[in-house]
Amino acid sequence: MGKAWNIVELARHADRPTALDYINMIFTDFIELHGDRQYADDKAMVCGIAKFMGEAVTIIAEQKGRNTKEKIERNFAMPHPEGYRKALRFMKQAEKFGRPVICFVDTPGAYCGVGAEERGQGEAIARNLLEMSKLQVPVISIVIGEGGSGGALAVAVADEVWMLENAIYSILSPEGFATILWKDSTRAKEAAEIMKITAQELKEFGIIDKIIKEKKGGVHKDIDYTVQHIKEELAISISELKSKTKEKLLDDRYNKFRKMGEIRQSTNNKIQKYK
Repeated sequence: MGKAWNIVELARHADRPTALDYINMIFTDFIELHGDRQYADDKAMVCGIAKFMGEAVTIIAEQKGRNTKEKIERNFAMPHPEGYRKALRFMKQAEKFGRPVICFVDTPGAYCGVGAEERGQGEAIARNLLEMSKLQVPVISIVIGEGGSGGALAVAVADEVWMLENAIYSILSPEGFATILWKDSTRAKEAAEIMKITAQELKEFGIIDKIIKEKKGGVHKDIDYTVQHIKEELAISISELKSKTKEKLLDDRYNKFRKMGEIRQSTNNKIQKYK
């Protein structure tokens, strides 16, 4: 079993902390806000306002749930379109009031059920990509577990994208990749090794900006250790991003994702040899 698959297993570990665990430990005075004002309140997406070191921030988070009942209620962190529209609603509110946006990414992917497609799943994700690219406030996204496909990217068009040391971030799951590439989902472990989905690999490619350390064996072994690192990095990055003019903030974000597009095309060309 390769190193990448070990990280996949840690990213999916049943005891791995959820977004709400981080929110409660990093921020104070968190108030959850609900609904997209169009259809419903998607519990897979948690949104609200909190304080970080006395400063108001907006929180956007994909929440997996801690037990079977909550995981079902949260739809295993697979948002419907109303989840992404809720997230966008509060990101635009953050822009109106000048609050930095902190996103916690942890999803296998956007929900692909019939109802979600009928209510415009693709459009909702695309709208978030467009609007996040233009937000005139600092945006930081942290991949804390699984960062799957457009379901993750829809809350990760950020000035800085971080990953926990044993998180994964990919276009789809290793199982899905193996099914498409080889028509054999049992080759998922092999797929994980060539997909370049670990924090270390993505940092080398320039896809992410920072790796947040975990204790050996995974963050569930000592969440306080990881939380302390997140707090320290947030304090530095929020200050640096707030010091930029709006024009500089948007230019840097644009250039960051243009570069990512070039990297993706290069990687796709390399993957062709595995077919």
